[in-house]
Amino acid sequence: MRKRLYVIIILFAGMVLTACSNESDSSQSTSNEAAFETAEESAGSVEQESGDSMNKDAIEEETAEAGDEAIPSETEEEVIQSERKIIYTANLSIEVKDFQQALDDIQRQATDRGGYIVDSNMMEDTANDTTYGHVTLRIPQDQYREFIQFVEDGSSTVLESSVSGQDVTEEYIDLESRLKSKHVVEERLLSFMEQAEKTEDLLAISNDLATVQGEIEEITGRMNYLENRTDLATVSISIQENNVSLSGINDGELNTWEKTKEQFLKSINFLLAVFSGMFVFVIGNLPLFILLGAIAVVLFIIYRRVRKTGGNG
Repeated sequence: MRKRLYVIIILFAGMVLTACSNESDSSQSTSNEAAFETAEESAGSVEQESGDSMNKDAIEEETAEAGDEAIPSETEEEVIQSERKIIYTANLSIEVKDFQQALDDIQRQATDRGGYIVDSNMMEDTANDTTYGHVTLRIPQDQYREFIQFVEDGSSTVLESSVSGQDVTEEYIDLESRLKSKHVVEERLLSFMEQAEKTEDLLAISNDLATVQGEIEEITGRMNYLENRTDLATVSISIQENNVSLSGINDGELNTWEKTKEQFLKSINFLLAVFSGMFVFVIGNLPLFILLGAIAVVLFIIYRRVRKTGGNG
């Protein structure tokens, strides 16, 4: 009887221990599953955040790579075949016989050669009866040397003549390379803008795009300026009139015969002026002369009578 009771107690204890062990395993399994789910959620959020940061980094990296790809290497620069771009500036100082005629000739030549006048000014010296001024012109580069020769040939004296050049070829090629790079970056940013889904990414790309487009306009403006300065040379001319001819004589200097005729006519004019003056004086004062003559005659008669009376006495 006691043996059976011991067996029943042992079996009951075993069942209790087995049940406790199962509950412990179940709770452990539940906690493990909860921990795993939490880890997955954390990992997912980490992956999403890292993905967003990778998108931003990718934009910056690809933008930088785009800029690097557009910059030519030393070998490519050697292959670039570009005309030399040189800014020519000429300064002339000349003397002419007729300022207005010289200015008209210069303007006509500039227009015929495809150039134009930038500014012009003229001043007159009344004390010395002369005119002087300054004119600045833009002449096509392939025509400016012939134009300078024309100005020098048409002047009576060349006081100063100088030509200087500034080579801007390297700067222009560098601007071309930078412009290509900026256009590539602009295309990449436009592509990123189409793919952007978040507002903050769209704003960031828009700011970068505005900056790049501003740099493109600045580079383009500088290139246009250099092209204009290299296509047209700048010629500055100081003009001084030095007219030694007699005032009022436009057909050249007088010869001896012409001087003789001029002096003869002057003599005749002088005599005519004298006789004309005397005639005017006599005729104009004739009434006065008659009155004075009458008074003189009366005085003379009185004088003779007085003298006769005194002599008889």
